[in-house]
Amino acid sequence: MRWLLLAVGAAVALWLPNGIYPAVAVDMLCWALFAVAIDLLLGYGGLLSFGHAAFWGTSAYTAGIIAARLGAPFPVAVLGGALLAAALAVPIGYLAVRRSGIYFAMVTLAFAQMVYFIANEWSSVTGGENGLQSVPRELFGLDLSDPYYFYYAALPIAVLGLLLAWRIVHSPFGRVLVAVRDNPNRARALGYAASRYKLLVFVLSAFLAGLGGGLFAVAHGFVSLDVVHWTTSGKGVVLVVLGGIGTLWGGVLGAGLIVDLEDQLSQAGFTLIGLITGGIFVLVVLLFRRGLWGTVADLFRRWRRV
Repeated sequence: MRWLLLAVGAAVALWLPNGIYPAVAVDMLCWALFAVAIDLLLGYGGLLSFGHAAFWGTSAYTAGIIAARLGAPFPVAVLGGALLAAALAVPIGYLAVRRSGIYFAMVTLAFAQMVYFIANEWSSVTGGENGLQSVPRELFGLDLSDPYYFYYAALPIAVLGLLLAWRIVHSPFGRVLVAVRDNPNRARALGYAASRYKLLVFVLSAFLAGLGGGLFAVAHGFVSLDVVHWTTSGKGVVLVVLGGIGTLWGGVLGAGLIVDLEDQLSQAGFTLIGLITGGIFVLVVLLFRRGLWGTVADLFRRWRRV
C-alpha cells in the first residue's frame, strides 16, 4: 500500500503543472514543505509553534539576497536560506523547549514577532515595507522565469525535503521522539535527554520550513513582510490540522487543497478568502477530528481488520 501511495503521489506531482496554473503548483510545493515541517514538530514532537514564520521568512529573505545580490543558482540560495533558518532555530529552540504547551507556543510567537520587527526596521537589507524585489530564477545560466519549467526545477528540492521528513519519522530518532512526546518522564527514566530531542526536532523542522520559504521567495521573485507575519505561522498550523496531525501526508494534502481553493476564490473575485477557509477549518475540526488524511487512513485500517 505504501508503494502504491508513493506511485500515485509521484504521478500527481509530475502531472500537476499541466492540470493547474504552474505558479499555483509551485506554491503548493512550498506550502507542503511548510506544513510538513510544522507537522514534524507538532505531530511527532508534541510541540505547537506559532512562530515558524520566523524560519520561513528568514530563509525567504536570505535566499532572495543570495540569488539577487550574489547571483547564485536558486538551489544554492534556497539551501543557504534553509541553513540560516536552522541556525536561527538553535538559540530560539534552546529557550523555547524549556516550556511546554501554550507557553512554548507563546515563546515561539514572541521570537517570531522580534524577527518581524527586525525585517521591518532593517530596510537597507530587507527593503522594509517595500520588500526585497527582483529575485531571479536562474540555474547555472538557465532562465527559469517561466513557472512551468521552474516547477520541475523546484520539485526535486521539495521531494528531498519530504523524504528527509519521512526518514526522520521512521528512524530510531523518530521513535524516541514519539516516546518523549507521549511520556517525557518515562523517556528520561530510560536515559533519553528529552530536551535535546525536542531541540533537534525543532531545528530540523526549521530547516524544512526554510526550504519552503526559500523556494517561495525565488518562485515569486519578491519577498514582503508577509513572510514573517504571524498569520503565516497560523496558516501552516491550519494546513496541518486540516490534513491530519501526525500523518505527514496530511500536510501535503492540506496545502494542496487550501492553495487551490484560495486561487479559485481569488480568480472569482471573492475578497473574504479567510472567511471560507476558516469555515472549512471549523467543519473539519468538528467532523473529522483526525483531519482529512488521518480520518481516511483510520477508516482504511479498520476496514483491513474486518
